[in-house]
Amino acid sequence: MRQLNIKKLTLVSFIIFGSLFLLGAPYKAEENITEPAVFVHGYKGTFFSFGFMLYRFENIYEIGNKVLVFYVGENGEIQEYYLNNNSSGPQFVQVVFENNRADFEDTAGWLADVLHSLKNNYGTESVNLVGHSMGGIVSLKYIMQYQSEDYPEVKKFIALGAPFAGILSQEYFQIHHDPAAEDLKPDSAGFQLLEAGTFPKKTQVLNIGSTGDTVADTDSVQALENYVPEEQMEEIIIKDNDMGHSHLHHSGQVDKIISSFLWQDDAE
Repeated sequence: MRQLNIKKLTLVSFIIFGSLFLLGAPYKAEENITEPAVFVHGYKGTFFSFGFMLYRFENIYEIGNKVLVFYVGENGEIQEYYLNNNSSGPQFVQVVFENNRADFEDTAGWLADVLHSLKNNYGTESVNLVGHSMGGIVSLKYIMQYQSEDYPEVKKFIALGAPFAGILSQEYFQIHHDPAAEDLKPDSAGFQLLEAGTFPKKTQVLNIGSTGDTVADTDSVQALENYVPEEQMEEIIIKDNDMGHSHLHHSGQVDKIISSFLWQDDAE
């Protein structure tokens, strides 16, 4: 594995790579996908939200391979873009929601449909989830409310800058007005429904935040403790006032933290 070095990433090559994906035709593979890391973007996120991080993992650090992209359409219809299946390392799956302003309930339901497809079509019995911002909230909702043999078991869950007590800035809601924004308000109906679930005993959790994040305030990030038992969770608050909300998935430091929790600990 090459040394983690964010400076090696070239923007031009990534844009070309992303364009090829967007222009490509869906292809359904018959290969099994075993315990992939599934990356879920947040409110108003796109393919590029986690795309840069996955490019670094695959092409710069040479940790593993991005094998599949699920594109979820406006009304929940799913297209699968199969990329490759090199079994020499960890496998990555990216989820992209066209309607990236839907509420918690709809988005978590679409994520459940994606993971159901992974199990049925690719033999995936377990996954690791990585969710940024609202992607962390809907990942938590999936973990707590979709526990049955129809869905993959979640072995590990990483929340990245996820405001589990809502977005505390009132100014934020002077700009954003849609179902997701309503759910992201503290004490919203979306958070009240989330509390109805139970967290599985075997899932291990890493909760990451930053002192420079003005969207997911540290207090709100740390509210994950209200849902996850203390013995199942590790928490890292990065003390960097320049690391804002979106910087969390563009940071080499965060890359290292995610890599260690998901893969290096298992190799030891």
